[in-house]
Amino acid sequence: MDEFSRRLDDTLLTAYRYTVKIENQFLQRIGELNVTGSEMHLLEVIGKSEGKCCTVKQIAQALNITQPSVSAAVNRLTAKGCVVRRRSEEDGRVVYIHMTRQGRKAYALFAYFHENMVRALTKELSSEERGQLLKGMQRLNSFFERQYRDHIAPTERRYLKKTDNHKE
Repeated sequence: MDEFSRRLDDTLLTAYRYTVKIENQFLQRIGELNVTGSEMHLLEVIGKSEGKCCTVKQIAQALNITQPSVSAAVNRLTAKGCVVRRRSEEDGRVVYIHMTRQGRKAYALFAYFHENMVRALTKELSSEERGQLLKGMQRLNSFFERQYRDHIAPTERRYLKKTDNHKE
């Protein structure tokens, strides 16, 4: 690995570690909600839906996790008073997940944290540098998506099939 690649790798790893640490510290500061990072990201999906309702399936697709994992997180967030389930009036089989006032409060604080992070990162960048940063991050995300799709998702599907077979 050349010097640039080493420095970039180190920078990405450091950014990831600090992001996780800072998010966890942030969540501890709003500790009265007792929401974990993964639960907060679930609230984020609902919050970014701009008031539209979300189903467990939609949340699972947005987060690239299984529906049973989302259902378990929704159960925990329901117990914490952050979300409620409501059946569709048009189709009683469909259940929508809605944020409560407490959930909206947690999401607003988290969104504010992320807005500040992005503002601090980009405030001194030129328009061209912002475009380059965004393009590079989009390429990084595309790489992660391919890795997930090609390597991790097939393993998860095999695991789920095995556990489904054992339930019978």
